[in-house]
Amino acid sequence: MTKTWMASQLLEIVRAFQPACVIMAAADLDLFTALNERPMNASGLAEAVQADPRATTILLDALVALGLLEKSGDTYSTVPDAARLLGEGAPGNVLAAVRHQANCLRRWGQLAHVVRQGTPAERMPSIRGDAADCESFIGAMNDFTASVAPGIVARLESVKFDRLLDVGGASGTWTGAFLRAVPEATAVLFDLPEVIPLARQRLTAAGLVDRVTLVGGDYNIDPLPAGADFAWLSAVAHQNSRVQNRALYSRIYAALASGGTLVIRDIVMDSSRTVPPAGALFAVNMLVATEGGNSYTFEEFRDDLARAGFVEIELICQDDWMDSLIQARKA
Repeated sequence: MTKTWMASQLLEIVRAFQPACVIMAAADLDLFTALNERPMNASGLAEAVQADPRATTILLDALVALGLLEKSGDTYSTVPDAARLLGEGAPGNVLAAVRHQANCLRRWGQLAHVVRQGTPAERMPSIRGDAADCESFIGAMNDFTASVAPGIVARLESVKFDRLLDVGGASGTWTGAFLRAVPEATAVLFDLPEVIPLARQRLTAAGLVDRVTLVGGDYNIDPLPAGADFAWLSAVAHQNSRVQNRALYSRIYAALASGGTLVIRDIVMDSSRTVPPAGALFAVNMLVATEGGNSYTFEEFRDDLARAGFVEIELICQDDWMDSLIQARKA
């Protein structure tokens, strides 16, 4: 059925970037962390975060209007939920995820140029710098998956393994979930060298680092550590072209022990490439951010895995977002 549109509905969507930008700017400037320490006026906060006083006042007033801060006279203070969600170090905060979305927004703003030129958006670091942006990305991956990981691991209870290979394992969210579920198992986490210290920090805090071998490298170039009987590839395939994925699946196949299992967690599109809708929008995210990434159909996953030598390829869980699961086995 064709959707009926009104001008007000369309403009509401188009203006949705405005409150998002206010929140993202506050996250990049770390305003909530500063205000969690003590209430301040705009000039004091501007000095604390090295910002312009007039601009800081306007941003703070917008945050008050959104209900994320309170204002008494000329003094600003946090409200409890916002303080918890947007303050550095607060339990359960999503600061890294918000900062990651700010980095995404800088690329999405160049979408028309990307479509015309066919190349990814120019990368523009935040005011926090490239290294901090990388840390935000890795932290965001934990924010997005920490709450769902135990349930997804539970769906795979039929997968038995002694040694896990977590390809592109980021800061270890999935490695930790699998090792908690299988207390006798060990793991290898493979990711870029600059990510490994973040993984070591999280796995140490979780009391699991002694069961994990941390290996730095590029999964699109380097051979993967051999010997695991279970490989996990979470939210990686969409970053690659199909050519890159075929090569990656071949590396995983070579690294797995005979009879080993690979499970891919990712978006899986229908043949029209418009369902699920979140996957179609995420394909745009890959368009602006990568050379060849996309959201793929199960048929594309199956064909590329088969080319790498995998057998018994099946879609074992269909999801409306990133939690579809595809399983394959090394003969």
